[in-house]
Amino acid sequence: MGKVRPEKVKKVARELVKRYPEQFSTDFEANKKFLGSVALIYSSKLRNQIAGYVTRLVAISKAAEAEEAAEGAEQAVGEEDESSE
Repeated sequence: MGKVRPEKVKKVARELVKRYPEQFSTDFEANKKFLGSVALIYSSKLRNQIAGYVTRLVAISKAAEAEEAAEGAEQAVGEEDESSE
């Protein structure tokens, strides 16, 4: 089972990913550094929680994009096989 994150952490992380989608990556340290320059967060624990959740959101979205691309490639190969017969 995973850890439970406060709703405040999730809300702030989702908003930041929506505003700066290209600035965040799957690298926690880079996200933490960018978060420090963009948002004024006094608590390092809160900043780390937000950076960790942002990292998780980016990883999930990249995995979903890769899955969609793989499905699209499978459909294209399937259509080519049918047309060559």
